[in-house]
Formats: sequence, C-alpha cells, structure tokens
Amino acid sequence: MPHTRHTPEVHHAHRAGWLRAAVLGANDGIVSTASLMLGVAAADAGHSALLIAGVAGLVAGAMSMAAGEYVSVSSQADTEQADLRRERAELDAHPIYEHQELAAIYVKRGLSPTLADQVAHQLMDHDALGAHARDELGITDTLSARPVQAALTSAATFAVGAALPLAAAIVAPAPWLVPTVSGTSLVVLAALGTLAARAGGAPMLRAAVRVTFWGALAMTLTAAVGRLFGTAL
Repeated sequence: MPHTRHTPEVHHAHRAGWLRAAVLGANDGIVSTASLMLGVAAADAGHSALLIAGVAGLVAGAMSMAAGEYVSVSSQADTEQADLRRERAELDAHPIYEHQELAAIYVKRGLSPTLADQVAHQLMDHDALGAHARDELGITDTLSARPVQAALTSAATFAVGAALPLAAAIVAPAPWLVPTVSGTSLVVLAALGTLAARAGGAPMLRAAVRVTFWGALAMTLTAAVGRLFGTAL
C-alpha cells in the first residue's frame, strides 16, 4: 500500500474566547457609533455636534464593553472556580466514588467497563482534578474564562471599530456625510464578518450577510428616530 502523507488537522476552538470578544467589540463599535452619528445627522445637527457625538459614543461604548465583558466573564470564572473547589473537596472525601463516576462517563462515551476503569485510574493518577474538570465539568484551559483578556479585547476592538465611521465623518464633505458614513460602515462590517468567519473556520458569506443586515437595520432605525425627533423639535 503506498504511503499517504497525513496533513495535520486545523482546529479553531482555541480562538473562541478572544475571537468572540474581538468580533463583538468591533461590530458593536461600528454599528453603535455609525448609528448614533447618522441619527444626529438625520436630526439636522451641525458637523461639530456630529463629531462630538461620535467621540462620546466611542469613549462611552469602549468603557461599557470593557465593563460588561469583565463582569460577565468574571461571573463565569467565579462559577468555574467554585465548581473546581467543590470537585477538589469531593476527590479528597470520596476518591473511590469519584473514580467510579469518571469511569461511568467513559462508559457512556463508548468504552468497555474494563477499559473505562483503566483509563479513569491512569488519568486520576496523573491529574485527578484536571480529569474531572475536563470530562465531568467541561472546563478546559482552552475555553476557560479570562475576564481581563475579554475586557481589554472588547474595549480595544470597540474603539477601533468606532473610529472608522468617525474618520469617515471627518473626511466626508457635508452633502456626502450620510452616504459616506453608512457606506463605509457597511463595507467594513461585511469585511469584518468575512474575516471573523475565516478565522473561526465558519462559512464566510453567511457571516458577512448576517452582520451587514443587522448593521444596516440598526442604522436605518436610528436615522429614522433622529429624523422624527429632529422634525418634532
């Protein structure tokens, strides 16, 4: 039989944490800031008011994203640590039962009872808490919560995303301000969705269409509100 060269498999799960925070931050930065500026523009505000709104939206949004991500991911991390402390106590108090529990998990996954018992025994001898964290609790180093990383990533990517429509508003002539900001934002959103899907190994066209649709909807509704209240006032 001829030798076939095996190409190593490429997986993307290790990118899940930072990729989620980065995509969410940049997407929210573009959509919220562009929508805010379009709403202000639709209310017939001056160019300086438009830029002030954009800068304020950038700063407030970045801080909000950082705080929100830190709080939510910290809660996840607290839950993980509580589960690990509980599991460590169970291993100290009931090692035989914990061994049987781990072996039962492997039996459910398809191993024979004898092999499952051997696997559980060897893994617990090597790292009992790690084995239970991974196979019983679903906690791994790759997917574990990292609050600071999530907060910093979200704040930085939000600021970068928000800077794009703001820059478009600075360079655009007054008559072309709305189409320039909205068009630039939608193009960047489509590119962002494509890049995020490529980095995560997901279908790129679907991701680009999805993020562009929701961005366009947000901008349209915010501009409509700005026009409504601008006319009323």
